[in-house]
This record gives sequence, C-alpha cells and structure tokens, in this order.
Amino acid sequence: MKNYGIVIPCYNEENRLPYQEFIDFAQNNQEVLLCFVNDGSKDNTLALLNALKAAQPEHIDVLDLEKNGGKAEAVRQGMLHVFRNSNVKLIGFLDADLATCAEEWLEMAKYKEKLPQYGAIVGSRIQRLGASILRDDNRSMFSKMVKTFIRVILKTTFQDTQCGAKIFARDLVPFLFKTPFMTPWLFDIEISLRLQKKFGKTTLQKGVLEYPLMNCTSSYNAWLSLKNRLLLLSL
Repeated sequence: MKNYGIVIPCYNEENRLPYQEFIDFAQNNQEVLLCFVNDGSKDNTLALLNALKAAQPEHIDVLDLEKNGGKAEAVRQGMLHVFRNSNVKLIGFLDADLATCAEEWLEMAKYKEKLPQYGAIVGSRIQRLGASILRDDNRSMFSKMVKTFIRVILKTTFQDTQCGAKIFARDLVPFLFKTPFMTPWLFDIEISLRLQKKFGKTTLQKGVLEYPLMNCTSSYNAWLSLKNRLLLLSL
C-alpha cells in the first residue's frame, strides 16, 4: 500500500544522480512510490533509471519522455502519471540532486497528514539556528527577487517559493497540473498562482503550509564511482 508519491525530474543525470541513496530510500520506505521522469536525456540517464527500477520494481517507476520539455513539463507529466496510475494520497516532487533529501520530504508529508485542512505543503529554506541550509549566493539573490515578486502579486508572506520540495493533496493534482506551464523553470510561481486561484486571495495562507527544512544544499551529493554505476547497469 503506497501512501506517498515522489516525482523526480531527470535530464542528463548519468554522472550525478545519487543512485544508491534512492535505492536505500525505496527499500527502507516501502509506503513511498518514487517516479523518475526522464526528460528526453541525451546521455544514459534512461538506462540508469531503468536499472533503478529493476533494483526496486515495487517501489520505483520510470516515465520516459522522448522529447526534452524542461523541468516544468517533466514535473507536470510525472504528477499526472502518478495520479492516474496509483492511489497515493499525497503527491509531490523533489530535485534529482537530493538538495532536499527524500527522508525530509517524507517528514513533510507525514506532518501534512496531521493537518488535513491544508491542501499543500512546501519546503522552505529558512536560515535559522540548528538548520543546515547551504545556498549559492547568486541563487539566493534571485530567490529574494522572486520572493518579493510573489509577495506583491499574491499578497502573501511566502518565505521560499523556489524550493524543489513540494507536496499536494491528491485531489489538487488535476487542477494544478492539467494545463502546461508557461515557463520551463519558474513554474513554482505559476503553481502559487494556481493555488491562489483555487483557494482565493484572502484564504491562500489557510490552504498552503510552509515547512522549514532542517537540511538543504545547492550542490550535488556524493556521486557513485564509475565502477559502481557500471555495476548498477548490470543489475
């Protein structure tokens, strides 16, 4: 019985995907379905994703998009795929580099379950005592600009709209992801606008919950050696 679905968009991840971490997570958290979306990669990403699926066939799914459409479209297609092909209650997405680890995504999901009045929960990379939030300065500056824009447009106090960890109640998925996004990379803003349309300008803060992350990094985790990647392909 799967309660949670995580969509992971992948483009040319052959040399940087933390394969073993995903395998370990799938094995240790069997209530979670991992859906990897190959976004028209030009390297051997698809073969590696299929190897992951072969290693954990009950817990890992692979959606192959032949044409590269950008992260927004990969996430959208993955969210709809999980919605249509499973009965999971909460569906969200996560960056392939595990800047936010899958374990913390799952903690977010279980926290959301305790507060069913919220339709969505989003990770927030807030610098604070006790948390390890490592962010690139240029990305941080861009994020501040986006945050200011969102606050003006949505009239909300979102602390972080660009975090790659987000989770939605199942019934929200068709509404939020049925229509393609206008931008391939700033689709987080469009999701916020669609949430506003769903909940209304005055009640958006009552429908969406921000979750302060404990750990987040802008760099990729340790990668497997070429020997280990070849071993995985041979499975």
